[in-house]
Amino acid sequence: MPLRYLHTMVRVKDLDASMKFYGLLGLKETRRTDNEKGRFTLIFMAPEGQEECPVELTYNWDGDDGLPSDSRHFGHLAYRVDNIYETCQHLMDNGVTINRPPRDGHMAFVRSPDNISIELLQLGDALPPQEPWASMENTGHW
Repeated sequence: MPLRYLHTMVRVKDLDASMKFYGLLGLKETRRTDNEKGRFTLIFMAPEGQEECPVELTYNWDGDDGLPSDSRHFGHLAYRVDNIYETCQHLMDNGVTINRPPRDGHMAFVRSPDNISIELLQLGDALPPQEPWASMENTGHW
């Protein structure tokens, strides 16, 4: 039986803030499950035309107090973008911190409201260095 990718799951503490963040990246809600008995909500979000590659946002209604608060053990999600500078500017304009600016015109890292690292990669060849990005320092660790 061949293996088939289904989705990546991340736990979220603030469902509205997380959905807004992933929406800024261009993901749209494709499916939702509210489970009364289990007291959780699953929301699948994916880029348009790529519904087969969603991220699953798992929100526990009663909180996640027993879970580690730092999700760095997860690694990161990665998305290819048409223009890394425009994407990062759009995110910054909406209050998202750029942890690793796209100084090289190829790669950047941002963080979701739940501390999930998101890698953004430029489609095709790296774009020429562009200010203010080329001289920006890191604002955090990815």
